[in-house]
Amino acid sequence: MSDLVPLTKQALPLSASPRAVADARRWVHDICVELGRDELIECAELGVSELTTNAVLHGAEPIAVRVRGTSSHPRIEVIDGSPEPPTPPTASSDPEEFLTTFGRGLSIVAMSSVAWGASIEPDGKVVWFEPAPEVREDGGADAVIDSTVDDGPAALSDDAREVKLLGLDLGLYASLTRQYYELRRELRLLAVAHQDHYPLAADLSAMFTSFERQIPPDLHRTVGAALDAGAHSVDVSVRMEPEASSIVSTMMEMFDLADAFCKAERLLSLQRTPAQREFHLWYLGEMVRQLAGERPRAWHHTSGGGESGRVNAQHVS
Repeated sequence: MSDLVPLTKQALPLSASPRAVADARRWVHDICVELGRDELIECAELGVSELTTNAVLHGAEPIAVRVRGTSSHPRIEVIDGSPEPPTPPTASSDPEEFLTTFGRGLSIVAMSSVAWGASIEPDGKVVWFEPAPEVREDGGADAVIDSTVDDGPAALSDDAREVKLLGLDLGLYASLTRQYYELRRELRLLAVAHQDHYPLAADLSAMFTSFERQIPPDLHRTVGAALDAGAHSVDVSVRMEPEASSIVSTMMEMFDLADAFCKAERLLSLQRTPAQREFHLWYLGEMVRQLAGERPRAWHHTSGGGESGRVNAQHVS
């Protein structure tokens, strides 16, 4: 397997029982062997055992484990339905104490990791770690805690303009949102944990935060309600500030740059698929166009369907 091939292993669902720990350990063991990364097995098993135990004891269903990144830099993630963030371990003057004291939990995760942290989302959290080739003796990596939970919308000015996203594909939107959160988490990780090697990561992370402030919460609520209702597409009407146009335009270029970095393995998250990118260009492009006073154009699939279809923009009065 090429070191440059992104890992897209299907997540392993776990039961909220003691059996989950053994299942997770066995699964990551087999993944490490399959990737030819036997040197990661010990730390991968240690870390996933602790994270799975935490999810079973303190999290909420559904619980699952998955692997992301690449074979050179695999990232193990444990997902559960509780948005309560993990509590990072406190420092100890005796590194061996972490391994001799029962229940050190996240301290063992830190000592088993090159980097680790959590992404808090409205419907739960993802706690992740990049397994180290051997247990560290320096107290371990610092946690990178990131939240995607909105603090609340800012009040719109009188200059806000209506933007209509017609025929928005819910499947593509949902998959693109997951890819976006993984990319944002990776940038946040680099900005906090690997700043010396990635000095631009903090600036890029700040750009992502500014971009998110431009997206109206009503858009996410409308999409969420449509997904809950089992719809495949939805028309969305929101109001946005005119100055959002320049920020969105810049981010369209940044997403292409991020794809190139992901492809070159300079970022561990997956690049967008061709279908995701086409949909993203339509989605963000409609914001820019309509904020400039142009008419909306509906998203339309070719006969190939959502994942293989191209953009066929149609003007709507």
